Amino acid sequence: MITFKRSLPFVAAAAFAALLSACAPTISRQGYLVSDVDPSKDIKVGEDTQTSVRTKLGSPSLTASFEPGIWYYVDQTSRKMTYKKSQVTDRKVTIIEFDKSSQIVKEVKTLTLADGRAIDFNQAKTPTRGRELTALEQILGNVGRQTLTNEEDTNPGGQRRRE
Repeated sequence: MITFKRSLPFVAAAAFAALLSACAPTISRQGYLVSDVDPSKDIKVGEDTQTSVRTKLGSPSLTASFEPGIWYYVDQTSRKMTYKKSQVTDRKVTIIEFDKSSQIVKEVKTLTLADGRAIDFNQAKTPTRGRELTALEQILGNVGRQTLTNEEDTNPGGQRRRE
């Protein structure tokens, strides 16, 4: 029979191990996962075409909106600790630019996390048409409202009632 005093060190060790494992980081990878291909070395400028690049690397993560001849392959690794925001630890963006007429590779660039820049977004809000409803108006909704035609609606966004 095991006594409480003898089992206390085992229970404490198990609790400590569980506590340590809860603090282990979670590593996740997103995007284009390159395992045995290095796009900056395997893609030959002036030789490879869009078809051969797609064969070697697969479909791009995204293409440029206004220049379909620019392909992006994005690979990102992030690390998340318990109760903290995830933090990007590694990022590689391979940009492959093709000649417009011949579709042959014109340039291959690789950008890393150090090449990135922080962008401040505009915090201004666009005003919406209409008015703010009280809690009671939101609950009751359309009770007592009638539909108005465009000719009868003289106050858009206001309270719509027939008088």
